[in-house]
Amino acid sequence: MASSPPRPTHPGEAFGGTLRHAHWWQRPWVRYGALITLLTLSGLVILALVREQTGTRGFLVGLGLAVLPVPLLLAAFRWLDRVEPGPWRNLLFSFAWGACAAALIAIVANSFATQWIATATADPAGADTLGATVIAPVVEESAKAAAVLLVFLFRRREFTGILDGVVIAGVTATGFAFTENILYLGTAFGTDQLTGDSGMASVTAATFFVRIVMSPFAHPLFTVLTGIGFGIAALSTERQRIRRVLLPLGGLLLAMGMHALWNGSSTLGQYGFFAVYAAFMVPTFGLLTWLVVWTRQRELRTVRAELPAYAVAGWLTPAEPFALGSMRARRIARQYARRYGGRPAARAVAQYEAYATSLAFLRHRGRRGRAGTDFVSRERELLLELWHRRGAARPALEHAARVTAPAVPVVAAPWPVHGAQGYPPQGYPPSGHLPYGHPYPAYDTNTYRP
Repeated sequence: MASSPPRPTHPGEAFGGTLRHAHWWQRPWVRYGALITLLTLSGLVILALVREQTGTRGFLVGLGLAVLPVPLLLAAFRWLDRVEPGPWRNLLFSFAWGACAAALIAIVANSFATQWIATATADPAGADTLGATVIAPVVEESAKAAAVLLVFLFRRREFTGILDGVVIAGVTATGFAFTENILYLGTAFGTDQLTGDSGMASVTAATFFVRIVMSPFAHPLFTVLTGIGFGIAALSTERQRIRRVLLPLGGLLLAMGMHALWNGSSTLGQYGFFAVYAAFMVPTFGLLTWLVVWTRQRELRTVRAELPAYAVAGWLTPAEPFALGSMRARRIARQYARRYGGRPAARAVAQYEAYATSLAFLRHRGRRGRAGTDFVSRERELLLELWHRRGAARPALEHAARVTAPAVPVVAAPWPVHGAQGYPPQGYPPSGHLPYGHPYPAYDTNTYRP
């Protein structure tokens, strides 16, 4: 089968030339270096500020307690991202931005604005309330949304739909909540040290229960609304510029509104927090959970619907679209490859699955007129990536397709059948195997698994 040449690395190479006059700030290592330096400096500054407010012991206690929900939240967002896994560098950037840059922006801007309002109004209590219900939601959600915007702008190929927006926004908010929880828990521990409280009656225990046990999903829930706005914008065509701007802004405004309602619940009386929690937070969490799980299943259906065209053209085997459209079959394929080929084979299968999913989404966008001008070159790239990994992936995926194939019911005939009710079975394959290498099963007149 003839294969197409890969896409040139630089536009100039298509004409035999190279880009010789690129500015120094356009070089990848300069951009990566500047980004790493910015996040590192932000992390050191926020570390110093939090430690100054909580003390060394308070910081260590807050760190130990705040880290508890982080693995669970990251695992949940990574699970959502399993259909078309994004690069780890995007997740690392998002978490680091939330924990360092966004947290630093929030703590500095919130403190400055609250102090300015207190000085201007001579009402410190009112300034704290206004800062928590108005200023903090605007500042914090804008700071977290900046990470989603950066990935949307500079990693556009890897930001293709709603789940990408949910994952990037959720991981960013998880990092932000991690740093904020260190501050709150460390401050609570310092208060208990001064008052001598301990155990379940302590401020630390109450803060831990509210922030870690009851609402570890609060910040991710707010920012996910922004991520959904960016995700829907990613599904829009390049001509729909107004929609691509208004949808992210609408998601950001919803995030700010939910955040303000959550922060303002403490001012609604003794049971205001629980009322807002039960009436708004839990239903919204359930609705968004349903939405992202439904979107995940819809993406799998897209894979099963779009890839058969490439099977007809010979790029894929007939069994692969079914296997690639099932998360169980994908897992079995990776396990099969690891068992017989080791980690390199399992890694090749995982990459094959990711490239095939990207190919299905690309074709889906192309059929709907939403693909960019680089559709042909991008399709060629993905097909070549699949072709290079077919040796390890095809046997594993065909095995997974056989294992996960649904049982086909067989209606029993009204006349005597050989193999049933004492009649010997007829027509065994000479090799003792069915087609595709299946070992011959025990005879059953009710079901037959091809």
